[in-house]
Amino acid sequence: MSGVWVFKNNGVIRLVENPQAEHGGSDQAARARKKVLVHLPTGKVISSYQKLEQILKDLGWEIYFGGDPDLYQFHKRSSIDLISLPREFSKFSSVYMYDIVVKNPNVFQVRDM
Repeated sequence: MSGVWVFKNNGVIRLVENPQAEHGGSDQAARARKKVLVHLPTGKVISSYQKLEQILKDLGWEIYFGGDPDLYQFHKRSSIDLISLPREFSKFSSVYMYDIVVKNPNVFQVRDM
């Protein structure tokens, strides 16, 4: 089974076996769509790790220093979850955004820009 996992705004995910046929676009058009991480309570786009770090700290996440030096990591004492992000914000892609959304339901959302 191959395809693409599609995340909907309501949190439902599903596997699409032929995403081009469903969306009527090409690979280039899909890649051209930029994703952004939005903090739902404020409606603001997360544009830096400084902003993200403050929100995560307010949610009980702490910086994790025991891991890979190439990653910027956060953990919660109350869980086994770990958020790992690339050190450079320019490499912060939708994969990392969805990880944050899954681990912080109803706080963040990934949107097309």
